[in-house]
Amino acid sequence: MEQELEEPLLTPRQIVQRLDSFVIGQERAKRAVAVAAYNHQRRVAHKRRGGETPRLRKANLLLVGPTGCGKTQIARCLAKVLGVPFVVVDATEYTEAGYYGKDVESMISELLAQAGHELARAEAGIVFIDEVDKIARRSHAARTGAGSRDIGGEGVQQALLKLLEGRAVYVPLNPGQHWTKHELVKVDTSEILFVCAGTFSDLLVPGRRQRIQERELQTYGLLAEFLGRLPVVVQLEELGVDDLMRVLTEPEDALLREYRELLGLEGIELRISEGALRAIVERARSKGLGARALRGTLEEVLEDALFCAPENPGVPCSIDEAYVARRLLP
Repeated sequence: MEQELEEPLLTPRQIVQRLDSFVIGQERAKRAVAVAAYNHQRRVAHKRRGGETPRLRKANLLLVGPTGCGKTQIARCLAKVLGVPFVVVDATEYTEAGYYGKDVESMISELLAQAGHELARAEAGIVFIDEVDKIARRSHAARTGAGSRDIGGEGVQQALLKLLEGRAVYVPLNPGQHWTKHELVKVDTSEILFVCAGTFSDLLVPGRRQRIQERELQTYGLLAEFLGRLPVVVQLEELGVDDLMRVLTEPEDALLREYRELLGLEGIELRISEGALRAIVERARSKGLGARALRGTLEEVLEDALFCAPENPGVPCSIDEAYVARRLLP
């Protein structure tokens, strides 16, 4: 009876269809993430029904792509689609145990907090670890010229291994608490899905068509053991003008929808031409930050409208390409 009451798992196709409402482009990445998420949930559901899955291992992911291409957005929306707790952490904030800085276990404490301190929910959540390329082991011969970085590099990778593989760890109930003075909670990371991401700018050179290989990531400075616990490597593409145009206008949480709703609270209708939108997108893309540059550029264009909105309730705001050009003068 309990098995009949369980909600059916979303298929990979259904997961992609729901991701499409929030993530523009990156079709290959969405498919790969959907398959990994489905298999992971399938494994978790089977285990919770008392089944054993010794041959089925957790498929953590490594997303590789330029800034603003949608790495965080995919992971965040995946958590929303699956209905599980989700946290974003920066790999550069952590240090090897014994050094000043965050211990890697504190990211699990943050996940527990996001789960409302419900242990079962936390143990099925998603942790997104950004900037993993910044914790690469560097040698003096590296192309970047960086020296040894054991404290914040290889040491952090080593510390993450037990979390990625799946171990029981003790974390403080509150992320802000000091470990030695407060109650610790035992959390099993075996069913927590880890999504790591990085730009790996030295590898993603302009014009490159070949997919990044594991040996290149090792040469870059990621440990073989670390990569071994990230079996699904997905390379995302840089977003072009047309993609950014869709990012700005189409998703349910699109920026244009957001600002129209914001001005709508003052009774102001935002009218913006196709040419104006394309000019905004082209300026944003020139900044080299991908979709991350859209908000700042749109905010710059709408600055006067937002400033005067409370004083002009009900007065439509019309923006054309010429107006955008004036606002975005160097």
